Amino acid sequence: MLGFVPPLPQQPGRPPSAGHMIVCGDDALARRLAVELRYVYGERVTLLLPPARDANSPETPLTQRGRAAALFGRMSAAMNRAGNGGGTTGGSGDTNAGVEAVRIMEAPEPSDDVLEEAGVDRAAALALVYDDDERNIRAALTARRLNPRLRLVIRLYNRKLGLHLEELLDQAAAVAMPGIDPALLDASTTVLSDADTAAPALAATALTGSSKIIQAEGLLLRAAERPPPRPGETADPGLCTLALLSSTTNDPAGAEGSDSSGDEAPQLLPDESAVAAATGRGTVVLEAISRADPDRPATRMGGRGAPLAQVFSRRLRWSALGVAAAALALVIASLLTTEDTAIHSAYLTLLDLLGMNDPAEGAPPARQIIQLLSGIAGLLLLPLLLAAVLEAFGTLRTASSLRRPPRGLSGHVVLLGLGKIGTRVLVRLRELDIPVVVVEEDPDARGIPLARSMHVPTVIGDVTQEGVLEAAKIRRARALLALTSIDTTNLEAALYARSVKPDLRVALRLYDDEFATAVYRTLRTAHPGALTRSRSVSHLAAPAFAGAMMGRQILGAVPVERKVMLFAALEVAGHPQLEGHTVEQAFRAGAWRVLAIDATPPADRTPDLSAIPPYNPDGDAVPPPSGLVWDLHPGYVLRATDRVVIAATRRGLAELLRRQRSVVPRQ
Repeated sequence: MLGFVPPLPQQPGRPPSAGHMIVCGDDALARRLAVELRYVYGERVTLLLPPARDANSPETPLTQRGRAAALFGRMSAAMNRAGNGGGTTGGSGDTNAGVEAVRIMEAPEPSDDVLEEAGVDRAAALALVYDDDERNIRAALTARRLNPRLRLVIRLYNRKLGLHLEELLDQAAAVAMPGIDPALLDASTTVLSDADTAAPALAATALTGSSKIIQAEGLLLRAAERPPPRPGETADPGLCTLALLSSTTNDPAGAEGSDSSGDEAPQLLPDESAVAAATGRGTVVLEAISRADPDRPATRMGGRGAPLAQVFSRRLRWSALGVAAAALALVIASLLTTEDTAIHSAYLTLLDLLGMNDPAEGAPPARQIIQLLSGIAGLLLLPLLLAAVLEAFGTLRTASSLRRPPRGLSGHVVLLGLGKIGTRVLVRLRELDIPVVVVEEDPDARGIPLARSMHVPTVIGDVTQEGVLEAAKIRRARALLALTSIDTTNLEAALYARSVKPDLRVALRLYDDEFATAVYRTLRTAHPGALTRSRSVSHLAAPAFAGAMMGRQILGAVPVERKVMLFAALEVAGHPQLEGHTVEQAFRAGAWRVLAIDATPPADRTPDLSAIPPYNPDGDAVPPPSGLVWDLHPGYVLRATDRVVIAATRRGLAELLRRQRSVVPRQ
């Protein structure tokens, strides 16, 4: 059960002891992250939220503290049910035994006094996940000054700024502690983006047969979802089976499985016997390993530069072609009737077209007729040139404006919302060369300049108003991605789109799990032939932030229905479940599985496995070989010096990290 949550506005009780974790934020990610740390990792957590609205503000159903308390209650009940049901991790009972409830504080800003009251000088880690990048940066600088040893996890949308901030804060820690271990410094500051974490999964929901991509040392781990095999067919396990989808996946009245779905939930990291016994269930398999290309800009719809098709209309181009054909016919006629040379015939015809030639008095009748026809064609040339000039000026004038959806567009994805999440999803879809039409209500939204530069067709308007989705060609779209920050807007758009096209593939961004389950069941029942998905950005991003707070590198999170599977890089040293065991012995069904081993010598290893090794793809140099070995022999014995890539459940990774803390004391 959830412990005592003191009343507003103050939080009584003694200050937190050393080694706790602090989460500061103002939206769903902060609450999800606190839940993850408290109920999955068993950490002592202090949650700092903005204060409730004042009496003059409109009333809301729940304040920030109320939402957090409600989420803690649901998570506590779900974890208790999961624990009573007998988990597969082999843990010893409740992972939260003896851990006090989340301590909730309220403050408008994470100032020096507030952070000191939260115990930042004694804390092990601090997460700054405000929606405002500037507030996160300011608080990170303050926290680093108050506690140089503090592990910082910062939420930033600006990736370039995040890289510079990591270097700055790590340098500040190194100056304050000259003898700090470089291994500790590597995990001292981590900058993450919830948009970058969630965008691949959100983009994948819009694509039939799409894969979830995880990047490690320039290589791509592709987790592909496969339907259940037909009678007489044998399912291809790929490199390994990562998950079994829930038994209700193909049931129109069923729902996506989650942590509270019991036996019907998807099974993460099943063993061979479970895979063999699972008939009629889809799977998620590790399908292939391929090399990642260096970062490249997302492709633009309609090509690069300003080609002729974008400057002049189709009608004008056909008119110009007709005039050119008429001029060519006149040149040929002159050549045949006057027995003149081809060059001289063309020259005279052009002079006649432009009205620059003398009248053909005394010339043969054929020459006079050709001159008259050339004059008539020249009259047609004048308005054509005028129209070309006007269209060229119009193209230059509208070059900085948004492109409208073309008439013949079909098979595209309609993307609703160009905020932080929608912008990252747009980039991801264009990297996959998927045609997109964007619908955004705010003409000054964050992603509008990007859509303009990429020549992505954009409709400015309220999606709940009639005619907006029709302008986005929803009838010929392949999928709808509703990613606005308002659940009801996403739901209304999905319902209207389904009324227009019942078989449309729909993915909704929804926060509340219970609401998402109800929506999913209703849409599946009403439209059993169409695929429906609901995703929560905070639910996808929170495990990666929590892993970073524990000092571990999370390579990515793959959603399996409404569960999340994590891919992480771990040092074998300090993990008794891995060290000294073979790869086969180290596998724990439902908890973790070793996928790869980094064979690179420890001194030459790249600290960030998710980074792409730099090389020049246009030069003669080939990409440097990866040190990761994926084709592992089951009998290979894991050594303390090895670094491994594992797939793990949230509770499985938490068990590994708890065991390590009991073996390796915190410094």
